[in-house]
Parts: sequence; C-alpha cells; structure tokens
Amino acid sequence: MDGVIILFYFVAITAIGLYMGRRQKSLNDFALGGRRVPWWAVMASIIAAETSAATFLGAPGEGYTNKSFAYVQLVLGLIIGRFIVGHVFLKPYFTYKVYTVYDYLGVRFGPWTKSYVSALFLFMRTLASGTRLFIPALVMVLAYRMFVAGGQVQFSQQAVTTVGPYLIAIIALTIVTCLYTALGGIKAVIWTDVIQACLMFGGALIAIATLLTHIGGLHEVIRAVPQLTTHEGYFLHGFESSVVTQWQERHHLVAMGLWDYIKLILASDYTLFSALIGATLGNMAAFGTDQDMVQRMLTAETHQKARRSLITAAFMDLPIASAFVFIGILLFAYYQKDPTYQPAATPDVFGSYILNVMPVGVRGLVLAGIFATAMGSFSAALNALATGATNDWYIRWVRGKSETHYVQAARWFTVFFAMLMIVIAGGFAYAKVTNPDLRIIPVVLGIAGFILGPMLGVFLIGMFTERRGSDRGNMIAISAGLLVTVVVGKLNILILNAVAPLFGISWTFEQPAAIPEVSFTWWAMIGALVVFCVGILFRTPDQVLESAARDAEAAQTAEDAPLALRESPAQPPRPGSR
Repeated sequence: MDGVIILFYFVAITAIGLYMGRRQKSLNDFALGGRRVPWWAVMASIIAAETSAATFLGAPGEGYTNKSFAYVQLVLGLIIGRFIVGHVFLKPYFTYKVYTVYDYLGVRFGPWTKSYVSALFLFMRTLASGTRLFIPALVMVLAYRMFVAGGQVQFSQQAVTTVGPYLIAIIALTIVTCLYTALGGIKAVIWTDVIQACLMFGGALIAIATLLTHIGGLHEVIRAVPQLTTHEGYFLHGFESSVVTQWQERHHLVAMGLWDYIKLILASDYTLFSALIGATLGNMAAFGTDQDMVQRMLTAETHQKARRSLITAAFMDLPIASAFVFIGILLFAYYQKDPTYQPAATPDVFGSYILNVMPVGVRGLVLAGIFATAMGSFSAALNALATGATNDWYIRWVRGKSETHYVQAARWFTVFFAMLMIVIAGGFAYAKVTNPDLRIIPVVLGIAGFILGPMLGVFLIGMFTERRGSDRGNMIAISAGLLVTVVVGKLNILILNAVAPLFGISWTFEQPAAIPEVSFTWWAMIGALVVFCVGILFRTPDQVLESAARDAEAAQTAEDAPLALRESPAQPPRPGSR
C-alpha cells in the first residue's frame, strides 16, 4: 500500500509538471513563466522551495532536543527580513525586468561584480543542493528495504553500508525531478510546488495526529514535557538564569561583564536578539539575493503581487515551523513512553518513527511528503541554476541566436547541473560509507550561510547608496566578507577536521581562543556588514553613473528579454532615501 502511494505520487507529479510547463517558446517563458503566475501559486512555491527533506526530518530534531518552541521565534526575523525585501528589493528588480538578480549588480556596478556574485551563487547552490539529495535518497533506500524485506529497519545515516543503493536512489530522484524541470521550466516547478507544499503540510498534520493518538493526548505531552507550561517552552530572550549559569560554569566566570553577555548572545542559536537581528539579515540575504528564492517571485505580474506572495509565505511559515517543532516535542514524549525504536542520533528520531511505528497507508502519505519537500527544493534549485548559467554567462558569449536556441541551452544546463549534483551526492554517499563518522553536512550546508551574507552586503551598497561602491572595489569587499565569515563560522576548522582523517591525522583542530564563538544565526549579518563597510570606501565612477542615468528611461520601454540581448540596458531605480 505504501509503495503504491509513493509510486502514484512520482507518476502524478511528473505528469502534472510536464502538462503545466508545456509550450515554452522563449527564455522568458522558461525562466519567468511569462511573468503571469498567480501570486498565491508563487507563495506556495516559496514555501516548497525553502523546505527541504533535511528540514522535514531535521526541524523535529530541534523540538526533540530543546523540548520547546524556541526555534520558532526565528520566524520574527523571517517576517521582518521579508518585509524589507518586499518593500525595498523587489521594485527595482521588476522595473528593470531582470532575469536574475545579478543583472541588477551588472548595471549598478559593472560586469565584474555581476560575474563574481553569480559565480558564488552557482557554486553555493550546486554544492548545497547536491548534498541535500543524501537525505531523501537514504529514506528511499530504507523504505525500499522495508517494503521488500518487511519488518522494521534502523533509520540512521549509517544504516546503509554500500554506495550502490544510494546511487540508485539518487539517480532515480534526479531523473524524475530533472525531467519535468528541464521540459517544463519554471511553470512546471511552481505548479508542482503548489501540490508538494500541500502534501508537505498535510504529512506534518498526519504525523501530529498519529503521535497524539499513540501518546494518549495532549495532557500526556504536558506531563512528559513540563517546560511547556512556562515561557521557556515558547520563548527565550537569551539571559535566562539557567543559560547564564551554564555559560559561567563553562567559561569559569565568577561574574558576567558586558563583553561576556555579548559573547553569550553571539554564541546562542535561539534568542530574541538572534531572531530580531541575525534572522532578519539572514532572510534578507536568502530572499533578496539568492536566485533560487527570488526567481519564483519574478514570475508574478507586478512587484506588488510578488511582495504579497513573499510576505504571506512568511506568515505561513509560523504555523509550518510550529508544526514541525511540535512533532519533535511529541516524539520526545512518545519515546519516553515507548523507547523501542528510539534511535541513538537526534536527527533520526522522526525517520525512525515514520518507518517503524506509523500504520500502513499513513506511512506512505508521510513518505510522499518527504519526497515532495525534497523535489520541491531540488527542482527550484535546478531551474535557478539553469537560468543563472544561461542568462549570466552563456548569452554574454553566444549572441545572435533565436529564442528557441536559448531555451534549449537552459534545458541542457538543467541536465548538466542535475548530473553534477548526482556526482556530488554520490561522492558524499561514498564518503559516509567509507568513513561513517565523517561530518561533511555541516561543512557543505553551512556554505550557504557563509556566502549569502557577503552577497547581501553588495546588494545593500547598491540599494542604499547613490555613489558608493565600484566594480573592482566590490571584488575586494566580497572577498573580505567571505574570509571573515569563514573564520567566525569556523568553516576552516570544520574542513580541516573533515579531511584530516583522510590523511591519517588523528588530532582535532580547534578555533583560537581569541575568536569568540558565533552561532549560525549571525553569519549573514557579519558577512554583510564587512562587505558594506569595505565596499563604501570605493566610489562609483562618474562614467558608470552617467551611463546609468542615460539608460534609466529606456528600461521602461525595453523588451522583456535578457539584458545581454537588449540594445540599451538601463539603470534600475534605487528605493528609499540616501
């Protein structure tokens, strides 16, 4: 029964994607859907794109570990950040009719800035999305074992000891997703995302109902997690007495000074400060500068409708995040009652429950929800990568071709990036099989946090200054931001510790004591500030400003084609006062 449900999902989602994405006549149709997609569909696509299978299985781990909804307070910064993006970033993108957000940088500063940031995006998104294939592939392999062999299976990242099953699952997922993405373009991505978003949230609700039934009701949850009767079960400001006491004991402090409190806030993941400041900047980076997220907004008819979809999706994230964290809390209560299938590793708690405890039929629906989240984020990444490669690079060097030629190029780029992600995911699977203790996921998935902050910094210079920032100066600023973010985020330490065993090195590398511990919620802010502060030291050349002024009016009447094919590129308007 479960296998039939999953098979039906794959067939249906592929057919729907191909049908909705038919008749792609131009790159505008392929990449932007002709800019005629309804705002509510864009909203659903945003939700599906930002939720991966790792989130579906990993977010409950936050609730399971912390036994509180503190993780959800980051949604405060999410709403603020998207509100700023909706009212500041989107209008220039629509007025200028960009195909990628990096078109804006090309006009505001020059080709070097555009190429540098576009290359960073292609690198970041390919590596991160390729690695994320590991989780749904693992689920597919273990589900197949259960359906074929019957009985229970151990859900663990170390459960599969050979590379072959991983590769088969990775290739199967990639072929299905690549098929409707390459042929159907952004329309196929968005309309399948609508279905996948519904399936994802439906799967979460089914899991909650099943868990409450197994636990015995909400009163049993309160009994197992009494923290839910206090404010600490829902909200953390960062200075709770228990948190401060643990910090003092850890660092051997008799009393706390101002710098000690600052270091405590920087090191804490979920506090009021990280929600209002760190998460705000992080979401501005993700939804204002990452083509993977912005592209679906560019398919709306106007910037007002795009703004509506973005901000509505932000408010929808509150119940969605709460649902997944609540699943984690329920799992803690359930395993206290029946630890039979309780896994050793926290990230595996939801997967183990799905495979071993959920009834037949219900389990199939939830597994389909996992694959839906994986394919939603994966298809979005493939389409954004293909659009970026075609618009930012290919068209600049191959001019004078027909629209059909560029659509075919985008489709082949989709296939290319899909194959590249198979290699990345397969390489990661091989590394996990040969060295089960190897922790590559924090390194690879953390790259997005390290890169998006510096990317945001250069956009802030363009949006909020009139004459600051230059093409070559931005190269220096972005490089400085990347270096600082890598160090404070300890990416250098993670990489050293990841590769050391491969060379027979047994010791563990550690961060120098002089560098404070910084939570991932602050990485984007730090990177953006470094780039902004360095970038404004350089002045925009007069000839760039003059050229932009001459082309400003032409942007209003230019045909909706890639910038490289327009005769007179124009300077986008810059919102706000300077």
